[in-house]
Amino acid sequence: MFRNLLTLICTGILFLGANLQANEAGYDPVSMDPPQLDMAYPPDFAELLIPSHDVMLTGFMLVANGKGPHPSVLLLHGFPGNEKNLDLAQSLRRAGYNVLFFHYRGAWGSQGDYTIAGQADDVAAVLDYVRKEAQALRVDTGRISLIGHSMGGFTALRAAAAHKEIKCTVGLAAANFDEETGLGGEQAKQELAAYTEQLFMLANYNGAKVLAEIQANAAAFDVRNQAGSFAGRSVLLITGNEDTEVPPAVQSLIAAAFEKVPGINLTSEFIPGDHAFSVSRIRLQRTVIEWMERNCR
Repeated sequence: MFRNLLTLICTGILFLGANLQANEAGYDPVSMDPPQLDMAYPPDFAELLIPSHDVMLTGFMLVANGKGPHPSVLLLHGFPGNEKNLDLAQSLRRAGYNVLFFHYRGAWGSQGDYTIAGQADDVAAVLDYVRKEAQALRVDTGRISLIGHSMGGFTALRAAAAHKEIKCTVGLAAANFDEETGLGGEQAKQELAAYTEQLFMLANYNGAKVLAEIQANAAAFDVRNQAGSFAGRSVLLITGNEDTEVPPAVQSLIAAAFEKVPGINLTSEFIPGDHAFSVSRIRLQRTVIEWMERNCR
């Protein structure tokens, strides 16, 4: 009886191992929890205070399963940042990426005053912080990517242009401030100013300031002018085909500028949905992760 029991136990262990391997082979990080955990280095949630220009930014890191070091993503929110894409962040972590989410200066409790121009500088400060804390956060500093939504996509492109070490950049409904589509017409400007007046979560910022800042930075705020900095790197652009806040034409113009530069590995896709990809969250996550796996590992 003991021998039969031992045989049954061993068979069960082998069966479990086979199932785990099968699960890993068919593993979908968008819809499945990790089939195996590293008990010495499990997934973790690290609350962060990140210095940037003499103030502190609020943020956190979703740390991936395993000792690492792991490829890592800085996830950049939009204006003001109501859609944070944290479903994408969790799926990326299950796919083996660390994900750092933070609020820019003056946004959602981070110290300092909010500006659009300052966001790229905040990204630079966060990159410095990640490098210094790489061992504690299990970060592979040679494999850091930027993913941004809306104005966060605009900021991801601006910041990556200045940091050649960023191998992959993803713009989700990436905004732009070109004269053709980004802020065309007096009515659009007044609507943006009126909207900004409501954003109490952005410190010391208002409608007059957003218009003045965009006007003062006309060339720097057109990301098409940064295309030449991306030779030899990978860029993914995704927009909802029913987006009325950042229409598909904005992405088409950005993509056209990037396509003119030899050596950019550019993917430009349009998927169903509005500015927040409300009807295509699963497709969005799978598109991003599959592209990351092909280009950013």
